[in-house]
Amino acid sequence: MTIIQTIILGVVEGVTEFLPISSTGHLILFGKLLGVVDSDFTKSFDIAIQLGAILAVVVLYWKRFLQGADIWKKVFTAFLPTAIIGFLLYKILKQYLLSSPMLVVWALALGGVVLIAFEWWHKKLYDVGGHTTEISYKKSFLVGLAQSLAIIPGVSRAAATIVSGMLMGVSREAIVEFSFLLAVPTMAAATAYDLYKSAGSFSFDQFGFLALGFIISFIVAVVSIKWLLYFIKNHSFIWFGVYRIGVALLFFIFVVR
Repeated sequence: MTIIQTIILGVVEGVTEFLPISSTGHLILFGKLLGVVDSDFTKSFDIAIQLGAILAVVVLYWKRFLQGADIWKKVFTAFLPTAIIGFLLYKILKQYLLSSPMLVVWALALGGVVLIAFEWWHKKLYDVGGHTTEISYKKSFLVGLAQSLAIIPGVSRAAATIVSGMLMGVSREAIVEFSFLLAVPTMAAATAYDLYKSAGSFSFDQFGFLALGFIISFIVAVVSIKWLLYFIKNHSFIWFGVYRIGVALLFFIFVVR
């Protein structure tokens, strides 16, 4: 992996982590496009630099960390299903799922269709202004179950959590914020566990690439989060669905096939 590849992938991660378009899927596809050699390190890189984007949530939402334990109990409730499923399927994820660009292409395309169909059915563009307190423990757990589907690269953690919450009547703004908060323990745990399993085989230079990707993804994610919060005030997620389908087609025709 080169410095240029690292910077590009850091930007890709920062832009896509909180959008309903799958950051992991984009990292896999762009890694292939850039000619990054598939290895245990590159798979760990794709997981670890997501923590940089998650740090952006901590910086932007630090006040929410101090506003009582109730919201964090709900976040932990939502985190549990993904933690258990991710732990049980870790080897499958690392050995097979993160090595399949074709799986990503199909997941992006199907997810795009689902996102467009959901928004046409939902037809509530302005259900903003809610708060995460409207999310019950039951809804938190069900959102967490939906998030666990994102173990499949291309599904999108953000899309799974946001759509599942809105299906249960949670306002768009509230579930987007909850999705941000849920990303913190989810990606922190995923990164810590993967580094625990794999870091012993990394070279000093590889840790440097991890650090660079981490910093770039953090900086870009700060901008991405602010943009998404502005975007959802007047738009649905239909264009994200269109984008997913378009990217899937382009990579299928020119890169993956």
